[in-house]
Amino acid sequence: MAAPTDPRDAARAHAEARSHDHARSHDEVDQQDGTDPRDDLGLPVPLGPHPPRRVVSLVPSLTEAVAVTAPGLLVGATDWCSHPADLAVTRIGGTKNPDLPGILALGPDLVIANDEENRRPDLDSLRAAGVPVWVTDIRTLDDGLRSLHRLLTVACQLPRPAWLDEAEAAWRDLPPGPGHGPTDGTIEGPTNEPADEPADGPRVIVPIWRRPWMVLGRDTFAGDLLHRLGLRLVHARHPDRYPAVPLPELLAEQPDLVVLPDEPYRFTAEDGPEAFPGIPAALVSGRHLTWYGPSLTTAPAVLRLAIDHPFVRGRESTP
Repeated sequence: MAAPTDPRDAARAHAEARSHDHARSHDEVDQQDGTDPRDDLGLPVPLGPHPPRRVVSLVPSLTEAVAVTAPGLLVGATDWCSHPADLAVTRIGGTKNPDLPGILALGPDLVIANDEENRRPDLDSLRAAGVPVWVTDIRTLDDGLRSLHRLLTVACQLPRPAWLDEAEAAWRDLPPGPGHGPTDGTIEGPTNEPADEPADGPRVIVPIWRRPWMVLGRDTFAGDLLHRLGLRLVHARHPDRYPAVPLPELLAEQPDLVVLPDEPYRFTAEDGPEAFPGIPAALVSGRHLTWYGPSLTTAPAVLRLAIDHPFVRGRESTP
């Protein structure tokens, strides 16, 4: 039997001729100095002397990012990790209830997670068992692009993938949407700040759940994407990031548009728009709205198409 092939080889072959002028992060400098790099939370991650070869992902979007960049590097992923479609790894439960003994049985040299998606006690248990855990923390598009670069190049020690450059370009070259001037929504460099709120774009409500109704509030990745597309979130200044708001209060806001993603709650033409009579409702891909990974390359076009073709009580509305 031939010796196992390092899954980085294919990725390096594609990126070998590409050069990047991205500034080195403190993590990269620390790693070269022989100290442990730090994840998005500032926690040191003891990666060891060799690049990771057995990675477990606890986040669907990060699963896709790693699998597309270095096929074969992942050995475990959650039951909700649906992309790539041909992903063939051991399933280790959900994001909130992972099978910790099952993860340890895979012998991972790195577990990747997200501060919002995963429970800190679970991550602490993995660390206590001696497993390096890299946690991402993403609230804006720029957060996501920067975090993905660090995850792939520092934690996984892979070359920067071409799709990440394509994602940056897709959002940097975004045509102005309603309420945006010609320079709004561009990406000029890493920042912790969300995109400027459109001056006069459509006022939108974005439910993410019903029974009870919950919506996008302040400081969310999905909200930042919609801002860049020229939409004004009604609850962008709410104290909570995902507030529960009764339906009568949502209707009283008289939004111009309701954006209904198909995850985490699976809104459809038959389940969602009927709750907002007379209000256009755009059915959007939750993956393109909430995932940070390769889907960001096509997200502007996919989301714009859905937003421009809303429904009113199941009928397509004139944009």
